[in-house]
Amino acid sequence: MKRRNFLKATAAAAAVTVTGSTLGAGNLPAQDNEFYEFRVYQLTGGGAKSTLKSYFTEALMPLFKKFGAKLGAFEELDKEDPPKVYTLFVYPSSQVYFQLQKELTADKDYLAAAKSYFELPANKLVFERYETFLMEAFNGIPKLKLPEKNRGLLELRTYESYNEDAARRKVAMFDDEELPLFEKVGLHPVFFGKILAGKYMPALMYMLWFTDMNEREANWKKFGESPEWKAMSSKPIYADTVSKVRKKFLVPTDYSQI
Repeated sequence: MKRRNFLKATAAAAAVTVTGSTLGAGNLPAQDNEFYEFRVYQLTGGGAKSTLKSYFTEALMPLFKKFGAKLGAFEELDKEDPPKVYTLFVYPSSQVYFQLQKELTADKDYLAAAKSYFELPANKLVFERYETFLMEAFNGIPKLKLPEKNRGLLELRTYESYNEDAARRKVAMFDDEELPLFEKVGLHPVFFGKILAGKYMPALMYMLWFTDMNEREANWKKFGESPEWKAMSSKPIYADTVSKVRKKFLVPTDYSQI
């Protein structure tokens, strides 16, 4: 009985310590893995791109800068009409993500800069809707890798899995074996994220960069023919980890920070 009471008292004291000091604003533990929000804006027309660009560059990016966040913006290589704009919001941590959600209704500089955007009338829609995906960065690539300036092509891939365990095994495959091979053969990573909420679940999403389509084709060929890939892809633990692959070719906008 005495031992049980001692354990209860110890747990209670630990809880007080955590809530009273450890989780204080200045003492939050550092988080190594970045947090991502990927959006797909379905615009109403070509002219809407300039309106969205102004909102991003004049209002959202300055707010992001205060918190060490970045904004990547991309368009489709094949230029569909009406156009879409793809954005990657890069937050240093999930805590910064949630903090910024509050700042979107409180930061005076941001609200002043976004005023004209928010006051657009309903008959002048910028976008019809946007899809959003929330992600946590992989342990194997916990932070975004900025592409080189000569990036001319970005490949966005989404891997769906038939259940949660298959999705976890695919993430482990990347972390433990596949990512080093990507780097070796020239499949240049930008980010890899576990999708926590979004349209396709369970799934992961990642982005690669290339100088052009020729480099992309050559380096994927190297990957597929490599002995490392043939060895790892034949392991039973990685069997049936991907049920569907979605891919999209993108190009960076002139204001993208990625």
